[in-house]
Amino acid sequence: MNKKHFHKKVDAIDNKTKKKKRSKRKTLRMLRTAFRIAGADKIIFGYIAWFFLAAVPIWIWEPNINSYGDSLWFCFASATTIGYGDVSAVTLIGRIITIALSIYSLAVVAIFTAVVASFFTDLSGFRAEESSQEIIDDLEHLQDLSKEELQELSERIKKIRKKSE
Repeated sequence: MNKKHFHKKVDAIDNKTKKKKRSKRKTLRMLRTAFRIAGADKIIFGYIAWFFLAAVPIWIWEPNINSYGDSLWFCFASATTIGYGDVSAVTLIGRIITIALSIYSLAVVAIFTAVVASFFTDLSGFRAEESSQEIIDDLEHLQDLSKEELQELSERIKKIRKKSE
């Protein structure tokens, strides 16, 4: 292997590593954007605020909850629908807040799941499009590709053909 070919291979490996890092950052940016576009970021931050604020009236009104920490524990057990039963709401206001917290918790989980599922569906399409573009770029520069790169391109095309059958 000559020096020029060796450096070309090293550069290709380095470029692939850089592409993967850029791809991960791009994926995270896209996920944040998906949450923002869906409004899920506001819903989640609102939920966190509601969670800590709901603990205050529970602590004040419920006779069997003696500290803010116990109130947070009660809210956690209610929000996750675990409901250990070690503490429970007995007043009307406590029960109403617990119901609201439970419903809000279920909605947040559903929204979070929907946004993530939608994101990965879109990401899959984006990656397929990106992969197609890379193949087209390689095909446009066939004369510049080494024998190994041509073999790799051939394998990628065969994989795509198998998936489409």
